[in-house]
Amino acid sequence: MYQLKNFSSQKIAEARGVVILVCKQHKLPIFEYTPNEIKKTITGFGGAKKKQMQEMVKIRLGLESVPKPDDAADALAAAITHSLYSRFAS
Repeated sequence: MYQLKNFSSQKIAEARGVVILVCKQHKLPIFEYTPNEIKKTITGFGGAKKKQMQEMVKIRLGLESVPKPDDAADALAAAITHSLYSRFAS
């Protein structure tokens, strides 16, 4: 299993491009949030550190431990952010 930290930024950009293409082909909406938007939504502070984010994801979701791998906590934070933002979308 590959971990995201082993990928170059070029590989990540390529994967992102494929995901966007497939979403567009299937007429699926795409939502993007900046790291600061996600951090502010989860912790109330746009400059939160990774450990703070992981702990808040754990607390917000009522988990017994911080999600592993680290990328899982990042993905959950993005999902929580979208859930909250989409409540106010027109």
